[in-house]
Parts: sequence; C-alpha cells; structure tokens
Amino acid sequence: MDKKTTSRDGTALAYEVTGQGPAVILVCGAMSTGGTVAPLAARLADRCTAVVYDRRGRGASGDTAPYEVAREVEDLAALLDAVGGDASLFGVSSGGALVLRAAASGLPLRRAAVYEVPYADFLQGGAEREAVYKEQLSKALSDGRRGDAVELFLRLTGLGEEMIQGARQSPMWAGMEAVAPSLAYDDAVMGDGLLPRERLAAVSVPVLSVVGGASPEWMHRSAQAVAEAVPQGTYRVLPGQTHMVEPAVLGPVLADFFTG
Repeated sequence: MDKKTTSRDGTALAYEVTGQGPAVILVCGAMSTGGTVAPLAARLADRCTAVVYDRRGRGASGDTAPYEVAREVEDLAALLDAVGGDASLFGVSSGGALVLRAAASGLPLRRAAVYEVPYADFLQGGAEREAVYKEQLSKALSDGRRGDAVELFLRLTGLGEEMIQGARQSPMWAGMEAVAPSLAYDDAVMGDGLLPRERLAAVSVPVLSVVGGASPEWMHRSAQAVAEAVPQGTYRVLPGQTHMVEPAVLGPVLADFFTG
C-alpha cells in the first residue's frame, strides 16, 4: 500500500489507487486484507479508478480501541475524501454488509455493489448457528486463542475438518492468525446475522447484489433479498461462480454497473 489517510478517530489507513475512470473503493471480507481484492481492482482498472485498502486492524492499517462498526464507516468516509469525494463502493461477503451499512448511513456515494453477503435468514438453523459462533468466537479471542478463532470461522464457512487441520500446517496459517482479532469486527458488522430490512430501506443509491450461480440456494435467496430490500436494487447471477468468485468474471459486470 503506497498511500495513507487518517480516519476520524486518528487511525491510519493504508490504501492504493490504480486505473482511471469513476472511483470505486473495494471492501474485503473476513480473514482478508486489501491484497485479497487487488486482482479484482486490476480487472476494473481499464474503466474505473480502483481503490484498495486494508481495513482497520489488518495489513498496513492501524487500529484504535474500542472497536465500533461506526468507525469502519468513518474509515470509508475518510477514503472517500482522499479520492476526491466522489466514489462508489463494492464489498464482498461481510465486506458487503459494511458497504450496505455505509450506504444506509447517508455517506455520499454514487453507487454500491455487493457480492454474496451471507445473511443467515435463508439458511436452515442459520440464526442459531450465528449465535453460537458469536459466543464461541468472543471466548476464543478473549482467551488469546487466535488459532481456535480461525478454526471457528473456517467451520462457519463449511470447510471440512481435514482441510482445516491441513490449513493449520500450511505456511499461510501464521498470516491467518495475525488477522484473527478482526473476525470480531466482521461479526459486529454482520450484527445478528439477519437481513437488516429497515436499514436497507434507507439506502438511497442504486445497489447491485451479485451471487455465484454455483453457490448454495440460500446464498441466492440472500442476494435477491438484498436487491429487493433497497429502493433501487438489481439482482445478478454469475453462472458457474462460487463464493470464491473469479475477478475476470466479476470485473466486467462491476465495471458496467459503476460506469453506467
């Protein structure tokens, strides 16, 4: 990250800018840094000014206690100012939930797009599962058991035990443990895990809600519900894609939306 700006509470935010055209700030999800969405930024760069940043508590950005979701919205406001005050937002997974919160807060945006925000209303037993995860995650992090916190998140995503134990032995595990405290931030952004219909009704900008065609049916229902809950929503399915969407497929769809 070659640039820095400062959020309202004094937290330093690291970001980088590439491309030309309408500005789009890309928001990563859980267990991710700005580098995770950098390949997507590269796919947008020929038609958009793509802005990638490390959310607070990750990568090259700072952190300031105590955490509040409102501080992450203020981070987006600071980035918006840093790139000229005229931009759209895109968020993936729980990063999409943060984008929707920012849009509902009245942040002056052009447009907003999200990919597969995992609202648990549409998964059988989802609300109960979210409540158990929230409690176990809080305990693991308060005890300093970062590895256990990462395991909890990986199980929540549906990863099998054999793959989780394999991940523990991999070179990337240390990096995963390093960002484990930020799992609490994404958990806070998701709230109770359910679709916030009243909040979404306050979003005044066009919203594109995208899902992968090969993703589970409950994720399709969640993405469609987002599009229906906002006043100006569009629902789009990308054939053959999963939660790990290919930038080469998603990039042109987002570029069309943000330049339209």
